[in-house]
Amino acid sequence: MNIFLIPYKIAPGGVSGIATVIYHVSGERIPVGFTMLAINIPLFLAAMKIKGRNFIIKSTLGAVFLSVIIDITEPGISRLRELVLASADYSSADILLFALAGGFASGIGLGFVFKEDATTGGTDMAASLLNKAFPWIPVGTLLMILDGLVILIATVVFKSFRLGLYSVVALYVSARTLDRFLEGLNYAKSLMIISRESEKIARALMENIDRGVTGIYGKGMYTDNPYMILLCVVKKEEIHRVKNEVKKIDPNAFVLLTDVREVLGEGFTSHHVS
Repeated sequence: MNIFLIPYKIAPGGVSGIATVIYHVSGERIPVGFTMLAINIPLFLAAMKIKGRNFIIKSTLGAVFLSVIIDITEPGISRLRELVLASADYSSADILLFALAGGFASGIGLGFVFKEDATTGGTDMAASLLNKAFPWIPVGTLLMILDGLVILIATVVFKSFRLGLYSVVALYVSARTLDRFLEGLNYAKSLMIISRESEKIARALMENIDRGVTGIYGKGMYTDNPYMILLCVVKKEEIHRVKNEVKKIDPNAFVLLTDVREVLGEGFTSHHVS
């Protein structure tokens, strides 16, 4: 936030976006971290009954730590930024790149927090509270509305449509990065194979590819013929080997491939209990 977002008036929604606007409107006299904490405290108190004590305690620790670190590191980072960008002024800086980098870093940071079943407060907490008052509106929709309002406010206050668009970019990158972080990066492929030679194909995949295969009994509704449907999950680099094995045994086999976000278990990522 101190390196990529706050100095360039990029306010990608949330409490941090509001704090960024206040920071610049006040002539950089009101610290961002202080404002974030001042807004988050009443949100946490109001959400105590909804979210539960443990969640609130962990989230409060995260919000306090984030706010303090932002304000403590700001002076040193400002001096470092001035040294690095001594030959260029902020108006000529590639703000789009900063929006991308800031959004990516924010998404990674939030991913670590969400993994521990906590939050740093902000509009997601406010959206949960509003959902209690307006239960017919989904939390995701409320969150999008709140973040959109923050970006709109920043656009009006800074009198820059371009900065508003940069904020939208940063918010989108942060959200997508967070999703990928939580879903996992251990991509794989799931295969469903329908063939009259299912026994031979299963044996070839187990022996030559060293992958487990599950047989599911099925029936062709048009032909009324019974089939053994094979289900197998393989790593991306093993897909071409599987295709070759299937093609050698039955060129007419029906093969369906789907993406798998994360695979836990033997041969892939081990289970972690938290």
